[in-house]
This record gives sequence, C-alpha cells and structure tokens, in this order.
Amino acid sequence: MKRLLLLAVVGMFTAAFLSSCGYNTMVSKDENVKGKWAQVENAYQRRADLIPNLVSTVKGAADHEQSTLQAVVEARAKATQVSVDPSNLSEEEIANFQQTQDAFSQSIGRLLVSVEAYPDLKANQNFRELQAQLEGTENRISVERRAYNEAVQDFNTTVRSFPNNMMAGMFGFKAKGTFKAAEGSDKAPTVSF
Repeated sequence: MKRLLLLAVVGMFTAAFLSSCGYNTMVSKDENVKGKWAQVENAYQRRADLIPNLVSTVKGAADHEQSTLQAVVEARAKATQVSVDPSNLSEEEIANFQQTQDAFSQSIGRLLVSVEAYPDLKANQNFRELQAQLEGTENRISVERRAYNEAVQDFNTTVRSFPNNMMAGMFGFKAKGTFKAAEGSDKAPTVSF
C-alpha cells in the first residue's frame, strides 16, 4: 500500500514537473516556426509561378535578349528544386535556400533592367501588371521572412533560456536558423541611365 502511494505521489510530481517544464510552450513555438516557414515557401512559390508569365511576355517583345531570359528560366528551375525540411531549419539549410533564391532574384533584376531598353514592352499592359505582381510578391517575401525570423527568435529564446534549455535538450528541440541579408546588400546599388 505504501509503495502504491509512493508511486502515485512520484507520478503526480513528475506530471506537475513536466507540465511546467515548458515542453508544451516549446512545441507551440516550434509549430509556429514551421507555420511561418510554410508562409515563406508560399511567397517564394508565388514568385516562381509568376516568372513563366513574365518570361513569355518579355519573349514576345524582346526575342534577342535570349540569354537573359534563359538565365531567369534556369535560376527559377534551381530555386524550385531547393527545399528545406521544416524539422531541420538549421543555419546551413537556410543559407543554402537563401543563396538559391538570391540568384533567382538577381536574374529577375537583370531581366527587368533589360526591359528598360524596350519602351513598347514597358507600355504593354500585361507586362506592367506582371511587374506589379512581382513587386508585390517581393514585398510579401520580405514580410514573410521577417515574420519567420521573429518566430525563430522567440523559439530560440525559449529553447536557450533556463530551465527550458535542459528540457529542450532532453526532447530534441534545437535552435533554428534565420534569414540573413545577402552579401553586399549593405551597399546601395548603382543606377545609371
């Protein structure tokens, strides 16, 4: 009887300890990070889906810019092949994903610059609409990346704070990676006409 009572008391203390250990908080914040990551991927997918339309529009008006168009198509293909497992959002995985997406962004920028040479294309309503969609998508990507970084900061703070850090290690919660500014983004681009 005493042994059963002792087991019941130990079980109650264990349950109370585990309920206040932060496990549920860490799970909740981990799921929030995964949800924010899904939104980042959603924004990048939207951009990847818009590119074929933009390329088709530009091809119709600027056939001789084939190398620029080809670079955009290839960068899109590479960007859509890179995926990150939401359960492994490490610094390295995020950096690899970001590097591929940055290359894609650069090719889009070159395409938009080449369009400046074609006034009739710039005046094309379809192109203007696609360009506005791309600009909006880039803004969405920025917003989603910021929201993801905020969620990761909150998660990482929880996981690394005492006493949660002890429980996080026991249950396999690890700090997650964040997006960082692209190399050279601290310098303003040169615009010349």
